[in-house]
Amino acid sequence: MEVGEKELSRKDRKKIILATAPDGSEIKLTARSTKHKYTGKDIIFYIFDYTFYAIFTISCFFPFYYIFINTISDAKLVNSGSINFIPQGLNIQNYLALRNASDLGTSILVSVGRTILGTALMVMASAFVGYLVTKKEMWGRKFFYRFLVITMYFNAGLIPWYLNMQMLGLTNSFAAYIIPGIVAPYNIILVKTYIESIPSELEESAFIDGASFWTVFRKIIWPLSKPILATIAIFGAVGHWNSFQDSLILMTDSPNLYTLQHRLYIYLNTSSNIANIMNQSTGGNNAALDFANNGLLIKYTVSMVSVIPILLVYPFMQRYFEEGIMLGAVKG
Repeated sequence: MEVGEKELSRKDRKKIILATAPDGSEIKLTARSTKHKYTGKDIIFYIFDYTFYAIFTISCFFPFYYIFINTISDAKLVNSGSINFIPQGLNIQNYLALRNASDLGTSILVSVGRTILGTALMVMASAFVGYLVTKKEMWGRKFFYRFLVITMYFNAGLIPWYLNMQMLGLTNSFAAYIIPGIVAPYNIILVKTYIESIPSELEESAFIDGASFWTVFRKIIWPLSKPILATIAIFGAVGHWNSFQDSLILMTDSPNLYTLQHRLYIYLNTSSNIANIMNQSTGGNNAALDFANNGLLIKYTVSMVSVIPILLVYPFMQRYFEEGIMLGAVKG
């Protein structure tokens, strides 16, 4: 049975749906007659569903909102606990005052450099290795792929990891942030699964025209894999930006290589120290003095500075993230 649809107007609720029966007769239905009728159970389900997810969304969003409104409110009101839902005494002096903490700027540069360079190398390595393990022509393909997967299940532990990094000369070195994260087994598996869902005819036609594996990867596989590559880029960027344990353990003699999260960890535990530092460089500014003397506000502001960048990146990548996850999950 062939079904067609003709809209008289978007606002016209009397939409006509034309259906041709096997005997050739036409059936005309209006939009009202075909509209789904909700039962009492449907209504109860939707009310419960929307209520649950609304509460869940608010519970996830409110902590960020609470911290943010405190960072843009008057320091004295924040210290007295008067800020709950609406900011008061609006000002951005709290953020400007952070400029007095010189080591914070260095930590931001370290985290940004680590996130950009580490994520870029990880994405390229995951894409290339993921493509290689889909090729039957690769020597020892099954062995290397299984060996890669095994590393996801076994971990030597923290002390052997530190000794290994020490023997490789990666302590107190910026390379310690980059090299260990280039090969990411989970991301490679995601890319491999996604590439296997791409029609093989595209590669075959390219090989017939004389293209090499590298040409196929660069001109066909890479452009078509953008959704999954954007997905693992989010994974990598969030992991690099939020990581502080490697900085805490490996950079003991190099404070200039502390990441932003490591610096935040220090501030949260010794907010009085940063307050003393900022007090020495406020230049008599009353608002800056209020900020420097408020350890709680310092914690809020530094926490927000560490969260905002990654929150700004995700909305631009969300479309690719959803598409990559769904398409990569079709084929196991």
